[in-house]
Amino acid sequence: MKKWLSTPLLLASLLLASQAAPAWSSPQSAPTQIAAQPTAQIKTQLITYQDGDQVLEGYLAYNAAQTGKRPGILIVHEWTGMGAYVKHRAEQLAKMGYVAFAADIYGKGVHPKPPQEAGQMAGKYKGNRALFRSRLKAGYQMLLKQAQTDPAKTAAIGYCFGGTGALELARTGANLKGVVSFHGGLDSPTPADGKNIKGKVLILHGAEDPFVPAKDIEAFLAELKAAKVDWQMVSYSGAVHAFTNPEAGNNPSSGAAYHANADRRSWEAMKQFFAELF
Repeated sequence: MKKWLSTPLLLASLLLASQAAPAWSSPQSAPTQIAAQPTAQIKTQLITYQDGDQVLEGYLAYNAAQTGKRPGILIVHEWTGMGAYVKHRAEQLAKMGYVAFAADIYGKGVHPKPPQEAGQMAGKYKGNRALFRSRLKAGYQMLLKQAQTDPAKTAAIGYCFGGTGALELARTGANLKGVVSFHGGLDSPTPADGKNIKGKVLILHGAEDPFVPAKDIEAFLAELKAAKVDWQMVSYSGAVHAFTNPEAGNNPSSGAAYHANADRRSWEAMKQFFAELF
């Protein structure tokens, strides 16, 4: 992940399909849909908050038909920032009975275009983990502040850049029951911080992902083992980077492409993981 973020030209074809309408609106290529309960009343809301002087805008989704507190899930967006994809995932989680809050790392209204702008923006945070963690913690605090959230039952998930972010939040010592990384970068400049991880870790990885080198995987697993973290890693054959996102297109040779089976299987793996946590 670090390599492609610091060398954005390697991903010139990463999201060439992103100009098209979101593919999950098409039944032929839609990610796994979670059926809402008959009484579900999914409410969504844009929430403005701050990290220092930076104004941020997150996205909250929950089932208003439910009563009482429930587990909260923080979602960290991909390298293009807060958009339709991460909001869709928040709504899916709300239908499952969770309070979902998609955190904004870049700033309100900031939507860098791939590959150059998005690569540079993501690289800014990959290169400054203190700033990255500050934005992640600000989003996590907003999740905890929601009236529906049970602060004792929280987890974080993230996609690509966001997968790295979810892991970074865990490394801060946040009181998370678990973390799920979907095709995220696994490198860390401070592997000793693995000792701060309090919850379980689930890594959902494309077995053919060219942007997550073997050395990063080896170092990451060594970090978790040294910290005695309860972890799982699932690698999906034939899947490359961004395998859960239809906007990544269908050309695996570019290094990033949608993979329907890996998308479905990884979502089911996350559901089972959450069932164990909560």
